[in-house]
Amino acid sequence: MYSLKYKVTTSTCDSEGKLKLYSALQMMQDCSEMWIDSEPKVKDYFEQHNMAQLLATRQVEIIRVPEYKEELTVTTSVYGMKPMFGFRNTFIYDAEGNPCYKTWSMGAFVDKTAGKLKRVDDATIQSMTLEPQLEMNYKDRRIILPKTEGEVLEPIKVLRADIDYNKHVNNANYVRIAMEVVPENFIVQNLRVEYRVAAKLGDTLTPTIYHDSDDNYIISLSNEKDVCAIIELQSQ
Repeated sequence: MYSLKYKVTTSTCDSEGKLKLYSALQMMQDCSEMWIDSEPKVKDYFEQHNMAQLLATRQVEIIRVPEYKEELTVTTSVYGMKPMFGFRNTFIYDAEGNPCYKTWSMGAFVDKTAGKLKRVDDATIQSMTLEPQLEMNYKDRRIILPKTEGEVLEPIKVLRADIDYNKHVNNANYVRIAMEVVPENFIVQNLRVEYRVAAKLGDTLTPTIYHDSDDNYIISLSNEKDVCAIIELQSQ
């Protein structure tokens, strides 16, 4: 298990003084990325074979949204590993140790140069420290788009600020974009994201929004060729 300490600061708050979902996702992602420092054999293997771990799917349960100046602890732990995929829990706890966000995610192991899936050998998998799978409401990693026709919105250009060190759109930014196209008063309590094709600088993302009930929105973000990400936002 790996953990980081955080404080809810001005830059991470919304207009009501509560932690932005975007900021919470950044905390989770940072902790997950830093985790590899706690597994030196895995880190060495990835460096030697020019590999990276890329997020393929994430599910988030929001128990309570922290407020300005709250002290938080983010923990991440791997509960399963296969040759080309890893599975982890990343939770955010308040100062009393109560969970505010519960998440699970699946990461894909890829060759940095080819951009394709790449296997991890058995010895490296066996060296991994696996933790118990934490309790939450696990849903399917695949998000099925409704059969009804969605509403196509104005395209959004990918900016330099959207790109991370992997040279593509940072995972949290897809959710940030999706949050901008749902009503401002929509309260997200459950989130699922399926990442398909990484968008890059110069791409234009076209949102298509599906609203099958007052409690559920699905947003598809596509570039000129592919669906890059599908985001499901639920209020209960």
